[in-house]
Order: sequence, then structure tokens, then C-alpha cells
Amino acid sequence: MKDQGRSTRKRTGGRLRPSHDKKRHQLGRQPAETTVGEPRFRYVDARGNDTKVRALSTNTAQIADGGETVTAEIENVVENPSNVNYVRRNIITKGAVIETSEGRARVTSRPGQTGLVNAVAIEE
Repeated sequence: MKDQGRSTRKRTGGRLRPSHDKKRHQLGRQPAETTVGEPRFRYVDARGNDTKVRALSTNTAQIADGGETVTAEIENVVENPSNVNYVRRNIITKGAVIETSEGRARVTSRPGQTGLVNAVAIEE
């Protein structure tokens, strides 16, 4: 799969031949596409002696409102600047605006990388 990395063509249009195969730390994966629903997680090996937690679906968010943080139920995704189709499919990514039991909030964490949804309350 050659989806990621350098182009196979030079600026002049000539062919660039790879000098080596891809290493394991250069591998790319499919996006987690975290949805709203019953919590499901997947653990993935990361570089070094580390793991990442992929939130495949979740229904809770930690919402910061000034100085205090509350846990709220996620109802649905209202707006998602990364992809307009994500709103229809209720997919949560960083920057998405979600409707919660505490009001609207903007997601500040990366649920597909950390496994949890952190958000900041926004005024309507």
C-alpha cells in the first residue's frame, strides 16, 4: 500500500524508485471513527513500549466549564468541521461540536488516539 509517504514521481516527471522498504514505525492505520453509542474500545500497540486506546464508540464526555469539570452524556454530533458527513453518521473527532446533557461543547481531545472525549462548553 503506497497511500502515505513521498510521491513516486520527481518534479520533472521522472520515476523515483524507493531506496528501502517501509519500516514498522512508518505504518499508517485506518481512522477509528468514534461514534456515539455503547462504549467500545480497542487497544493498539504504539511506538516504543506504549499503547493507544482507540474509542470505537462512547457516550460520555468530560466537559470543562470555567474551573470545574463535569461528566456528561453525549446525545449527538451537531457540527464537525473536518467532514460534513461525520455529522450525519454521529462521528466524533477533535473540533467536533457535540450536544450533551450539559449543553453544547467542542471536543478538544482525539478519541481515536486517547480513548476518551474531553470537551469545552460553548455558549449558544
